[in-house]
Amino acid sequence: MTRLRLYTHAAAAGLGTALMIGFAQPSVGATTGRNPEKPLGILLSPPIINENSVPVRTEIPEPTEPPLGILLTPAQIQAPTPSPSGIQSSAPAQPTTEENRPLTSFPGYSDQIDKPNASKSRPLGILMSPDPVKPTPSTQTTPTVSEPRLSAPPPVTTPIWQMQGPTENRPLGTLFAPDPKLPGGKSSTGSDTNAPPVSPPASVSSAQNPRWAISGQTADRPLGTLFSPDKPLELTPAAVTSAPTPVAATDEDQTANFSADEMSFDQKTGIVTAFGNVDIHHLDRNMRADKVTYNRNTGVIQASGNVVFTEASGEKIYGESVEISGDLKDGIIKNIGVILADRSRIAGAGGQRSNGVVTELRKGVYSPCNLCAEDPTRPPVWQIKAVRVIHDQTRHVVEYRDAWLEFFGYPVFYTPYFRHPDPTIKRQSGFLFPSLGNSSDLGTIVQTPYFWNISPHEDATITPIIMSDAFPVISAEYRKKILKGEVQISGSLTKSDNSADAQGTENGKFGTRGHLNSKGRFDINDTWRWGVDLNRTTDDTYLRRYGFTSPGSLNSQLFTEAFRQKSYFSASTHAFQGLQADDNQDTTPLILPLVDFNHVGERDRLGGTTSFDFNFLALTRAKGTDSRRLSMRSRWQRPVVGAMGDIYTVSLAMNTDFYHTNSLLRNNGQSNFSGVSYRAVPEASLDWRLPFVKRRGAVSQTLEPIAAFTWSPYGGNPDDIPNEDSTELEFDDTNLFSTNRFSGLDRVEGGPRIAYGLKWGVFGANGGSTRVFVGQSWRPKTDDTFARGSGLEDNFSDVVARIGVNPGEHLNLSYRTRFSPDSLAPNRNEIKLSAGVPALRLDTNYVFLDQQTDSEFSGREELNYALSSKINRFWRTSFRGVRDMATNEFRTAGVDLVYENECVTLTTSATRTFFVDRDIEPTDSITFRLLLKTLGEVHSGFSQSQ
Repeated sequence: MTRLRLYTHAAAAGLGTALMIGFAQPSVGATTGRNPEKPLGILLSPPIINENSVPVRTEIPEPTEPPLGILLTPAQIQAPTPSPSGIQSSAPAQPTTEENRPLTSFPGYSDQIDKPNASKSRPLGILMSPDPVKPTPSTQTTPTVSEPRLSAPPPVTTPIWQMQGPTENRPLGTLFAPDPKLPGGKSSTGSDTNAPPVSPPASVSSAQNPRWAISGQTADRPLGTLFSPDKPLELTPAAVTSAPTPVAATDEDQTANFSADEMSFDQKTGIVTAFGNVDIHHLDRNMRADKVTYNRNTGVIQASGNVVFTEASGEKIYGESVEISGDLKDGIIKNIGVILADRSRIAGAGGQRSNGVVTELRKGVYSPCNLCAEDPTRPPVWQIKAVRVIHDQTRHVVEYRDAWLEFFGYPVFYTPYFRHPDPTIKRQSGFLFPSLGNSSDLGTIVQTPYFWNISPHEDATITPIIMSDAFPVISAEYRKKILKGEVQISGSLTKSDNSADAQGTENGKFGTRGHLNSKGRFDINDTWRWGVDLNRTTDDTYLRRYGFTSPGSLNSQLFTEAFRQKSYFSASTHAFQGLQADDNQDTTPLILPLVDFNHVGERDRLGGTTSFDFNFLALTRAKGTDSRRLSMRSRWQRPVVGAMGDIYTVSLAMNTDFYHTNSLLRNNGQSNFSGVSYRAVPEASLDWRLPFVKRRGAVSQTLEPIAAFTWSPYGGNPDDIPNEDSTELEFDDTNLFSTNRFSGLDRVEGGPRIAYGLKWGVFGANGGSTRVFVGQSWRPKTDDTFARGSGLEDNFSDVVARIGVNPGEHLNLSYRTRFSPDSLAPNRNEIKLSAGVPALRLDTNYVFLDQQTDSEFSGREELNYALSSKINRFWRTSFRGVRDMATNEFRTAGVDLVYENECVTLTTSATRTFFVDRDIEPTDSITFRLLLKTLGEVHSGFSQSQ
């Protein structure tokens, strides 16, 4: 049976009164309120019942000394008979009779409880077996504790309970039931006693009317267990000698706590009425109200005035008036309002609470939007109105029957049934919002994605794409998290009746088109992991045509790698699929395998460190050159600090490469080469820099000249060594001081060369800065290994420079350049600018690259920009575009308009693409994206090809 504890507050007096009430039985005890000096108050025996069967109110004076108060056992429990040895009592001297004899004067009880007041050694005060307490009204000003007057209970032959004094580990003492023993023996607690042998106590019958009983102590309950059984406790020998078997408490067995500022009880009707700050707590549920009445006969609670229910999940339910069961599970609520865990709200004219998990509202409204602060009567941005709204906390869903979706108070969409997960659910199976679009090539496009929550760590999304002018596309995505890894797979599939698009079929036949993107990462242990990527498509233009992400090429790989403190190992295989019009799959290589190992040693006794790099590559083509490469790089370097603070770094290295090639095409009209070749290139370098620092006020400056000298022999790139990974070279400020400026291993720099430069920086105390760098390199002989236009083909290289200006958060300017030292003509320019405030901000990037001889990449001059403005708190807009400055044509251009608040995001985008590639033509498109926070996102739009 659920029990309800009622507490009243007496804040003015600093005390309180606690009344313990059972749902189906009269009150059996009371305690005085606690205060900081006496936190547990005083636990008393049952109040006196007068001749009218009405409990007599008793005013218990405040104790002056005991911090834990006085513990009394109930009346009607028989006390033991005197022990032959007896126990000396330290209670105040007074004539001892059968009516006033204190419990501690009865032998058989421990002398640890013989004082009426608690002390440091006896913190529990007095354990007594009184008749109903008959306190005498006190006329004293200072509260005192009256000595209880006790009637001598009938003698019994066995001691029932003993209490051991406090110890270091049990400062409150130990309440226990002694084991049966012989005189002079030791109890189970190890304490000596001269009590007579203990026989199992007789059962306490219902006629004896016990109100409380105490089970023996356990490891979790060293003071025993005080409880009020519905049936009398049977004190069997097993109950005396061992701890009782714990029974899991059910929901009905738990006690409900009830507190209020003021409380009254009608004995005739059995109704408890509480006023002011009423708080009822049952398990993990809580209810607050201004007024509450509780009918003990029916177990029904009626609450009114600012009624608030709080669930363990954080959900709150508000109501004007409530009629609810004592366990706060079932009830009827008038003018109900619900605040979910994500702060979204549901309101209704009335509601019903069932079994503590289902809340049903009549004429309900759901919305996560805030109301207008100036006019709360205005409708929110969006809301769902329904005849019935049902929130099921067991299934974690919110359901709507006969629902309308409204925007700014205007209905825009109706559905007879709709549901969505509540905020406690992050993922749930079901259909996502569909999207609608239009294309001049594909016609009307409808997407209806379905999300499948397979498990807490696994899901899938299946999206049918229906098009009026093309065959439907089925798209799917699968994701899975495992203990030591993850898997992601996505792909699509369709048919094409266009012979130009058919894959591997005859003209006029249906062909299959589709793509697959997959990624897997798996940890073997703290050192090793492996992974796989598989990315393929049936044809080059499929991804762009159907609106999927389309990179320039697709890379598939299988790899394993290991990490140590100063070592790294990797073994992988790679396959490529080019998507450009001039890509030839027959000449695209397959890499099987590619092995890398890098190690950095500890500092040696000379102060230097040694590093070692190992690489093995096997490259195969259907048509063209096949090659195998084994490369080893070892390097020793030692930093030295000079007397002026200048820093030197000495480096010695050896580069060794072995090749085996088939059908290597050579220059100068030589025949193709097949066979083995090798090279060994030693290298020595010295790096020097001298930083200067000056500080004046809040501004500091740094000036640092840098120089590097490198020597290696000429002729390191013979014709019988293939070039697979160093066909393209980008010379700029980032690799000016590198000993080898080629990006790969197949080409090395030869001969002596010097690189020099100057760095200057100004730094403010508030974070602003300006940085400048300029540098160049020189070699005594030209090297035809560098292509014309690379910037390194002459004795003096091009001058490289970098400027960065960042005075604050409203301006960030970066400029990088490379220009000829003779004509100062730029061969490379790159400008990045970000300037402005949120009201108007410009982000732009200008790139100019001159074409190198024999490069597969053409020169480029391009401007990429975006102009954005945050109009106000809710509205923002932007204009973006990419322009080819060489041809003076746009590549893409678009404008965005976004509205966003706490519950909705609406994005409108208009875009024009000028890209042409086989069946891809310039396209105009307009898209609408509506994100209803807590519900999902809706897409809509159309596109038109030119």
